[in-house]
Amino acid sequence: MPGPAPALNFDTEFDPQWGTAVPVAPGIVRITAPNASPFTFKGTNSYLIGNDSPVVVDPGPDSDPHLEALLAAIGKRKLEAILLTHTHNDHCALAKRLHQATGAPLWFGGRHRLSRQKKLFEINPIARSSDWSLVPDRTLSDGDTIDLKGMSLTVIATPGHCANHLAFGINGTPFILTGDHVMGWNSTLVAVPDGSMRDYLESLEKLEASSWTFYLPAHGGSIVRGKRYAEALKAHRLHRNDQIIAALQSGPKSTRALLDLIYPDLPPRVRFAARMTLGAHLEYLIETGTISATGLLGRRYTAI
Repeated sequence: MPGPAPALNFDTEFDPQWGTAVPVAPGIVRITAPNASPFTFKGTNSYLIGNDSPVVVDPGPDSDPHLEALLAAIGKRKLEAILLTHTHNDHCALAKRLHQATGAPLWFGGRHRLSRQKKLFEINPIARSSDWSLVPDRTLSDGDTIDLKGMSLTVIATPGHCANHLAFGINGTPFILTGDHVMGWNSTLVAVPDGSMRDYLESLEKLEASSWTFYLPAHGGSIVRGKRYAEALKAHRLHRNDQIIAALQSGPKSTRALLDLIYPDLPPRVRFAARMTLGAHLEYLIETGTISATGLLGRRYTAI
């Protein structure tokens, strides 16, 4: 019989050392962009992977100082490619300029796309936070191998946060770059229809089943016991589902009423993000036949 799920403890002590090339392990360097915000924490982590012909993973926001920091870290070496975990702007806005400066091709999981088709009257709340026009020079797929001199990466499709999200496992090491799928400072935003809670939970299980254990996220510090942390994240999401079902036992409720019940002390600056993720939970519970919904605008939810 499995034991209790590990506690979910967020690490908010990360020192970004903006603009500095910070060695993480042999052949792995982290450079954090100066784009701190309630959604990006201390900034977006770009990673330089490899030695003689490295790749940059997630060049980050369109920032002159960050571009200079990346070019300084690359030095005179040939950049093999620019990889993206996904196409939200805080990860990819600098990609074109870095390509122009280095000639390195763009490799990622295809153009930005929704996790499902929009419903009637539905608005994608983070449409402006995504780059819909960026086209890869090479479209990466689950299980692909990226060969570097002396190192190689395996591509792991991890949809959920968004449809084209990828992780990159560094073969022969415990390290995996998890993008926004797993972050140590907070739980991941899942906003429908851009993202999918069903996909997110399945991708967490996929990471737990993989051989990589040391997680390098795109925001915040390293996660040494990655699998345990992924297990805690999954338990946190499943508990949130249980909270919603319990709240609906007393009768139908709106999204706003559920938000007030489940997040009673939430600061206003993150309330919108919580509402988006709550919407993803509600959609997941409808898909699994656990709750039902009535109405198009001002929907009300009922436990089945």
